[in-house]
Order: sequence, then structure tokens, then C-alpha cells
Amino acid sequence: MSTQTGPRKAEAIFAATLELLAEHGYDRLAIEAVAARSGVNKTTLYRWWPSKDALLAAALRDSGLFALEVPDTGSLRGDLLAVATHILRLLTSERTSPAVIATLTAGPRRPELGEVARSFFADRMTREEPIFERAVARGELRDDVDPVLVMDLLAGAIWFRLLLRGGEADPEFLEQAVDTVLAGAA
Repeated sequence: MSTQTGPRKAEAIFAATLELLAEHGYDRLAIEAVAARSGVNKTTLYRWWPSKDALLAAALRDSGLFALEVPDTGSLRGDLLAVATHILRLLTSERTSPAVIATLTAGPRRPELGEVARSFFADRMTREEPIFERAVARGELRDDVDPVLVMDLLAGAIWFRLLLRGGEADPEFLEQAVDTVLAGAA
């Protein structure tokens, strides 16, 4: 019995999808171009993903490029600082930044991207949930604190600083952001 959850060349397909997104933007991303670049027949792509949005959601969620190793530093502050550093890398790395920026900037013009973003962030929050469960168990966090709100505040501060203010988000800024969020949540 096969446990395969995608085509054999899934990582090549995801890489092609994200590269084309970064090069041409969401509007010009096409299944046919992904097929050509990845060396996979377009009927295979449509068998696994019925639309460009479904393929993009899978690429963002399942590509190793965006993989999140959930930290366990022994403290909520340490875990959030590790996640914040990961977010910063995604927004500034040569390999990930173009795809992230293209997705974020296309969103307001393309309502169908809303589902892609919701799928990605829901999956990410599911992966981050243990951080908050451990913090509650250690007595670092009240059990009525909303983890989604904490992550929205933290990630939002980083995104706003980098993408809207055009500023720098250095390690000192990340520490200040984490400490500010924790001061309100602890």
C-alpha cells in the first residue's frame, strides 16, 4: 500500500512553482509553465492540484523551502525568538523572499489568494501550537491567551517593519518585539 501524498517529483514541482511566482508574479503563474520547468506532465499536476491556487497552497505549505522546525528551547521567550528569526529569514532570504513578497503583494488584488494564505497560516499555526502548550504547562503563559493573536502580533511586527516601513529587523528588534508581546500576554 502506498502512502504517497503527492507526485514523486513534488519538491521539483514546488520549486518550479515558487521560482515562477517570484520571477513573474501571481498573475502570470501558470500550470503549463510549472509543468515545463519541473519536467512533469500538466495532466499530472491537474490530477494532484485542480487549480493554480491549490498548487501554490501546497508549494507554500509542503515545500522544504518553507519548512518550520518547531523550536523547543525550554522557554516561551526562546521559542518565540526562534520563530521570529525564522520569519525574518523567510522575508529576507534570497531563496524565499521573492515568493513570499509576490504572494503578499498579489493578495489584495486576487481574492482567491486569501484561501492560499489561510491554508498556509493555519498549517503553520498547527505546527506552532506545541510552543504554547509547553508554555502553559511550564506556567509561563495563562491558558486563556490566544496563540493565534500572539503569533499575529509577533509576525505582524516583523512584516510591518520590513515590508511597509522599509526598516531593518535585526536581532535586537526581534528581542524587543518578543518581549513586548510577552509583556502583554504573560
